[in-house]
Amino acid sequence: MMKTAEMLRPTDATQLGEMVRDAGTRTLVLECRGGGSKRDIGAPDRDTTLVDMSAFTGIVDYEPSELVLTVRPATPLAEVELLLAEHRQMLAFEPFDHGPLFGRDVGTATIAGVVAAGVAGSRRVSAGGARDHLLGFAAVSGRGEAFKAGGKVVKNVTGYDVAKVIAGS
Repeated sequence: MMKTAEMLRPTDATQLGEMVRDAGTRTLVLECRGGGSKRDIGAPDRDTTLVDMSAFTGIVDYEPSELVLTVRPATPLAEVELLLAEHRQMLAFEPFDHGPLFGRDVGTATIAGVVAAGVAGSRRVSAGGARDHLLGFAAVSGRGEAFKAGGKVVKNVTGYDVAKVIAGS
């Protein structure tokens, strides 16, 4: 059984950065959780400080004609798929919700969890995985520093394409 000493609930990236910096000085292990659909994978029986990411939800921007979607990390996968379906579109890498596999409710998967786990369906072979469709992201580093990688515009990459590395990390 996972032991959680406390639960942190940041409401924005600044607060999240402060919490990460503080955890570093106190040598706390943080576990960022959106929906928790994959929380039984890996090392679920460790002492952690839970970071509830549920405040980081919502569709930021969607341009159906450009096939570009910007969402916040805790946005439920089901919400993203519903929005796309309304425009006869879909996520080509066919992500799925792990929740029911572990006895959780349907709809607990979040878009960040899908990207972080590199979740993809059977079309991955021909359509690619999440990493192949991720143009950019904003995040907080392990030092509590906010940073961005990539963006909405597809360009040739010189140097590290960090957006590709984060998928499945």
